Amino acid sequence: MENELVEIETAGWHALSTGPGEATAFYSNVLASQPVVLLTNGLRITDRQQIIESMGGPPWTAFEILEPREDYLADDVGVLTYKVRADRDGTPYTALLTSVYARENGEWKLAVHQHTPFEEQQD
Repeated sequence: MENELVEIETAGWHALSTGPGEATAFYSNVLASQPVVLLTNGLRITDRQQIIESMGGPPWTAFEILEPREDYLADDVGVLTYKVRADRDGTPYTALLTSVYARENGEWKLAVHQHTPFEEQQD
C-alpha cells in the first residue's frame, strides 16, 4: 500500500507535462465521481467535467515532487501531501499540495485536491 498514492500523483504530473489530451484522459480515469478541486485565487471546482477540462491547459515543462507523505484515514481513504516545484514555459511554481484519494469500485480515485502556492526562500 505504501507509495501507491505517490505513484498515481506522479503519473498525473507526467500527464499534465505531456499535453492536454494526455492530461484530460488521465483525469477522466482517475477523478472520483464527486470531486472537489481547490486552486489558486480562491477557485473551487466541484463539477467533474469542468475539472477534467481544466486539466487540458498548457503542459508543465518540468516538475519535482518533494517530501511526499501518505497517510491512510481508513482502508479506503488516503491523503497525500507534498511540495512541488514545477515550471511552465520558464515560469516557476512552488506549492504545497494535498490530494485525498478514496476507493471507488476497488480503485483509488482523486476525491479532493488542493494547491497552496508559496514562494521559496532563497538562502
